[in-house]
Amino acid sequence: MNRLRLATLWLDGCSGCHMSLLDTDERLLDLAAQVDIVYSPLVVAKDFPEQVDVVCIEGAVATDADEARLRLARRRSRLLIAMGDCAVTGNVPAMRNIMGAEAMLRAVYLESRPLKPQIPADGLPHLNEQALPLHHFVPVDLFIPGCPPAADTLFAALGGLLAGTADLRLDTRFGA
Repeated sequence: MNRLRLATLWLDGCSGCHMSLLDTDERLLDLAAQVDIVYSPLVVAKDFPEQVDVVCIEGAVATDADEARLRLARRRSRLLIAMGDCAVTGNVPAMRNIMGAEAMLRAVYLESRPLKPQIPADGLPHLNEQALPLHHFVPVDLFIPGCPPAADTLFAALGGLLAGTADLRLDTRFGA
């Protein structure tokens, strides 16, 4: 039996979607018996691999680096899943779109008196003017909304892919 090569990627989000994936609890053992997790913040891997079957991506695209990682994952993956409201709609990261990247950075890092700016020595990553969902940049094969998506929903989606189920209508919700 060929094992599914699964990757997960975390862009501009809170990691809640990855936490929901972990919340599948003992069902992770069933999943682990059928897949090889080849890239994820949950495993040690430096470079996104070639020939990934499914990549689940959490978070909006907010920087040039996010966009480059997303495009690489799309090129190297057969199926791309937008996992969670940030990946599907932009959600919380897109709230800054109202004021724009420069104004947001100025307000947060320069004008906030209670906070002492803690800018890394190599500076902040270049922010795109807007934080946008994945489908603004690459084709997405499946959208799983939720903030975060329920563990049961994520497990149903991955289970459906493993079973070869073409109908992936999921019990999903937007927002918490």
